[in-house]
Amino acid sequence: QVQLVDSGGGLVQAGDSLRLSCAASGGSFNTYHMGWFRQAPGKEREFVAAIRGTGSVTYYAASVKGRFTISRDNVKNTMYLQMNSLAPEDTAVYYCAAGHSYGSSRAADYDYWGQGTQVTVSS
Repeated sequence: QVQLVDSGGGLVQAGDSLRLSCAASGGSFNTYHMGWFRQAPGKEREFVAAIRGTGSVTYYAASVKGRFTISRDNVKNTMYLQMNSLAPEDTAVYYCAAGHSYGSSRAADYDYWGQGTQVTVSS
């Protein structure tokens, strides 16, 4: 079983950048496919990005492709989400997740979740 702690959120202005981190412990990190999801107030949780256990393949939601970059360091047991050109519509609580379903964009396919980190983008 893996425990996830996500961090790095904050209040920024439109056009700024942030890097989120997700630190994993208690499991074989490189055997898990990892993902980032986000949930804005009054909306359902939505897929942002995913990365294979090896880090060799990544997937992005259309809304963030070209602006966000997902990566992982299997030595440090940490996953990252570099977010550039942030916009007010990116405001949400961001969650990292771990599972064994390759490249899934479905929240139900992830078994473990971080506690969430708030990202607020002002216009």
